[in-house]
Amino acid sequence: MKKLLVTTTAILAATGAFAQEITVGAANVPKFLDPGRDHSNTGSQFYYNALDTLVGHDPHTIEQIWKPALATEWKLVEPKVMEFKLRKDVTFHNGEEMTADDVVFSLNRIYQATFPPYLVRSKDRLSNFVEATKVDDYTVRVRVEREEPLWETLMNLQQVMIIPEDYTKALSGDPDVAEDGDYEAFSLAPVGTGPYAISEFVPGEKVIYTRFDDFWGEKAPLEKASVIRMPETSARITALKTGEADIITNIAPDQLALIENDADLKTEGSATALFHVMIMNVNHPKLTDPKLRQALSLAIDRDLLNEALWLGKAIVPSSHTMVEMGDLHQPDLKTFEYDPEKAKALLAESNYDGEEIIFDAYPVYYTNGVLAGQAIIEMWSEIGVKGKLRVSAKWNGNDPEMMTRSWSNPMYFADPFGSFGVMWAPDGASESGGRFNTDAEYAAIWDEFRFSSDVAVRNAAYAKLMDRIKADPPVLPLYRPFESWAMQKSVNWKPLPGHIPYVLDFRAGSISLTDR
Repeated sequence: MKKLLVTTTAILAATGAFAQEITVGAANVPKFLDPGRDHSNTGSQFYYNALDTLVGHDPHTIEQIWKPALATEWKLVEPKVMEFKLRKDVTFHNGEEMTADDVVFSLNRIYQATFPPYLVRSKDRLSNFVEATKVDDYTVRVRVEREEPLWETLMNLQQVMIIPEDYTKALSGDPDVAEDGDYEAFSLAPVGTGPYAISEFVPGEKVIYTRFDDFWGEKAPLEKASVIRMPETSARITALKTGEADIITNIAPDQLALIENDADLKTEGSATALFHVMIMNVNHPKLTDPKLRQALSLAIDRDLLNEALWLGKAIVPSSHTMVEMGDLHQPDLKTFEYDPEKAKALLAESNYDGEEIIFDAYPVYYTNGVLAGQAIIEMWSEIGVKGKLRVSAKWNGNDPEMMTRSWSNPMYFADPFGSFGVMWAPDGASESGGRFNTDAEYAAIWDEFRFSSDVAVRNAAYAKLMDRIKADPPVLPLYRPFESWAMQKSVNWKPLPGHIPYVLDFRAGSISLTDR
């Protein structure tokens, strides 16, 4: 920890705080920074400090408490049109004033996407949104195709954070036209309205935030925060112990004692709002039989994985549901279970011919991912399935030859649509990727779930979707991993329950430092 800097009485009076800086040792740093195109676990760490949405939320609670952000108020002016009054005197990090032009540009780059990465994000979560239009310099209207039950939720997404129009268009080519090259350039030099500006970004290596003194809200508590990639757990722990790092990410449970036994260090953790999952390619020639996929799922003792890999701290779900979903949380659904005898019986009835079932895993991306894969192969062998673990940094999630693999399914927003739906809705990421199939009945159930404003109707429809998943499984949620961060005792920080997974929140009220 850099010693707190005492400067002058005048500065202290002006800022109300000592000058403070931190260094974070992160397992990964993204190769680009653009909230509109990104939905990776790695990228999710970085946007909240530097960019804002129209609708804000309270990250200190799992309750969905909406509050003004770049919009000060909003109301429905027609059943399918929401009007937003914009905050005045908001400045982007490059000095430009934010107006309705920037908001319309930011929203329509997603709603009416032409840049291929934006098209993907628009399709999987914002396909109901048609356009944003300017009413005046501080008023914007957003129109949807069908009446939208999740207005605030979907206006709070990372993908609709506001960026400056003129700055972005001028990054390449014609400064009056938004081109793909502009968006590519923006992802290497992002600008927002948040309490920190990204003053330096080395793709895949580091992100440096500096306090933005013209921020419209409560000022940032840190002068500088440097997030540095340290891919090896041992290197991160060493950096923490030597004082090179103030916070480190992604600490496996079996490493926590190394930190907790040090009087100068501490840990914080939570069962992250994300599932580590096993996905199954239902269209692979060897996995077309639902009985085989049911058997592969039923053979996995997820409680044992939790005890062995997470010291019992992870959450093993009975269905694809999370407590953060509030009234839409359905813990009584029994979609997934461990039953090796039933697995053996289904295997005998299936078309399994004794050939290898390959399970792919990343070497370092998911905490305990390889260890889980090794255990799964052993569990399959106990029911008579010949499995093979293949560890590779190559991503093959959309390859036709992929059979099964480790993946994660985050809660991108606090609704079943925001986790299960992003992947397994009709024409969602899994069906578009060729790993999953839906039909007219499934689509009708999904439609009822997605667009009803009645919680009971939505819950009933979602239960039907889970019945379909149980009978013809494309996925098994293994657990919500208990992710841990470690830090100097002089750092007061913890993951907040209202955030999507992995957010490194350094805003006012979320972090403070004390001198040693």
